[in-house]
Amino acid sequence: MDEDALSRILKAAGDTTRRQILTLLVQEGPLRVTGLAAHFDMSLNSVSKHIKVLEEAGLVTRRTLGREHFIAAELEPLKLTEGWFAQLKSIWELRLTALEELLVSKE
Repeated sequence: MDEDALSRILKAAGDTTRRQILTLLVQEGPLRVTGLAAHFDMSLNSVSKHIKVLEEAGLVTRRTLGREHFIAAELEPLKLTEGWFAQLKSIWELRLTALEELLVSKE
């Protein structure tokens, strides 16, 4: 597992605004940066900084046509988080099974 990539994804997804940006992009498809900024009560520069973090995590891509920048969601990197959560779940399932066996043996 690429720990650095996972850390970037979790950092990017840890912010409410960035999760809202991803949700908008998944719901509406690629949007111009100015179109994304219209959904938030913050400056275009602030939205651009959030987009930059999402880009660094690989969660969005940017396509430039002339002066327009279109941002699109990339959900493939989220498979890293799915894998990590699956590992956590399996560890807990093993621990719960061991606890259950211990409790049954004490009866």
